[in-house]
Amino acid sequence: MKNYRILCTLFFGVAVLLFFGLAYPHHLHYQEQYQLFLFDRTYVWEIVRQPGGIADLLGRFCTQFFLYAWVGAFIIGLLLSVVQLLMLRLVSWGRFYALSFVPSCLLWLFLLDENALLSGVWAVLLTLLVFGTLVKLPYGWVQRILFIIAIPVLYWMVGPVCLPVPVDSIWLGIHYYRYPTVFPVLLWYASLSVFILILIARVFHRWANASNRCVVPLCSFVLMAAGMGCLVWENSNFRAEKVMRYDFMARHQQWNRIFETINEEQPNNQIGVTVQNLALAMRGMLADHMFKYHQNGISGLLPDAERDATSPLPTAEVFYQLGMINIAQRLVFEAQEAILDFQKSARCYKRLAQTNLINGNYEVARKYLTALQKTLFYREWANETLPLLGDEKAIAKHPEYGRLRQLASDKNFYFGDHVTPQMLQTLFSSNTDNRLAYEYLMAYYLLTGDLGSFVNSVGWGEKLGYTAIPRHFQEALLLSWSISQEKAPPVQISSDITQRFGQFCSYIKSSAMTREELAQYFGDTYWYYYFTSIKR
Repeated sequence: MKNYRILCTLFFGVAVLLFFGLAYPHHLHYQEQYQLFLFDRTYVWEIVRQPGGIADLLGRFCTQFFLYAWVGAFIIGLLLSVVQLLMLRLVSWGRFYALSFVPSCLLWLFLLDENALLSGVWAVLLTLLVFGTLVKLPYGWVQRILFIIAIPVLYWMVGPVCLPVPVDSIWLGIHYYRYPTVFPVLLWYASLSVFILILIARVFHRWANASNRCVVPLCSFVLMAAGMGCLVWENSNFRAEKVMRYDFMARHQQWNRIFETINEEQPNNQIGVTVQNLALAMRGMLADHMFKYHQNGISGLLPDAERDATSPLPTAEVFYQLGMINIAQRLVFEAQEAILDFQKSARCYKRLAQTNLINGNYEVARKYLTALQKTLFYREWANETLPLLGDEKAIAKHPEYGRLRQLASDKNFYFGDHVTPQMLQTLFSSNTDNRLAYEYLMAYYLLTGDLGSFVNSVGWGEKLGYTAIPRHFQEALLLSWSISQEKAPPVQISSDITQRFGQFCSYIKSSAMTREELAQYFGDTYWYYYFTSIKR
């Protein structure tokens, strides 16, 4: 009888592990980047002195391991399995064995939300642990007194989840959910289900335990597992997972992995396209291959800054690589300040340390690095970076900081809603070796259909070492000359591109092809983008 229970719990834990490790890893990375867990007395005290502080502290401690998705998946699988085992320990379930999984399943559904915090799981687990211990004591005054003492102690440890019912908004607690004003319904369902299910098991215990055969419990477990699988799959936000994946790859500068991803499935969201174009530019492929992939105008090149904690970060990565260090720094700082539960971000602290180091603001950089020294996974990087502060020769030799310091403009850019081509022009003119700035400027003109400015500026790249005029530049030049009906200047255009352009013009004039057919034959050209996205 006990063997099948162990196997069922193991099956459940492995299912949770595989789901978060394979299907939902970037939700875990997302959670990790919006907190800064410090091994510091002041930090710990600020957390534990509040109601629910112990659960909050344990949740934050575990979340720092989400930097490595499989470790985070193992932690979640372990915690949810322990919740089920604690439920099993409270009463004799018999035929109701499958019901012992209900709180764990509800917590799994709760964690599908990227803004659900692990402290909620710890709150339920600690409540079960304490009350599970108390109910095993001999019935009498000692047990009653300990129950009375346990309620305020648990409220301090885990918050209002330890209570059977929420009274009103004062009892909502803190750090169960990233949005302070949102009521975490699924977490409360999980909490309340503990009391309801224990009551059911106690009231019907004779019927539930009438037979010792394990067929009924096993069948009910299989049905529960199948239903739970469907619920998890239906309620998972895989669209957000894809966006988070692109953000994660940009954060760790995994340009080759980005290529593999976009070749499997092209992104159709702003963050994905922004990261896609940055990866192409970082590998010197933007001017030759950008229209092979989905484009959505300048919002996929240099998006407008949004007032949230997510979208500014990949945009800041673009500015950082371009050499617009001040803009990147501002976006990262604003993203951190937009975190809705007022936590700090390890990811943001690291980038702010880098931007201040590049700008020569060494004391500010030291502040961020000193904080990161108190973390588990950023300590080593902080210790390696601290000696660079003030060491101009070492910074100049550094492959990243030295390069970006050379590319950075000494002018501050002030802008409202979006980046302007004048900013990119200024950046390039301050360092004509900045190939990334040049290609982003040209891409800006192409994506907005400003062929006049493109033609006037295309010659600026002569000293950048191109062995030939990039493919999309040739396509844009042919299109510009065709539209203006001016005589083409003596610029070397590939015969293949010229011939293909003639075919494209013939099909356009004769309407011999549908849009789908044009996309099949010419979808990787600038001409197709121009006539379907700009002049449609």
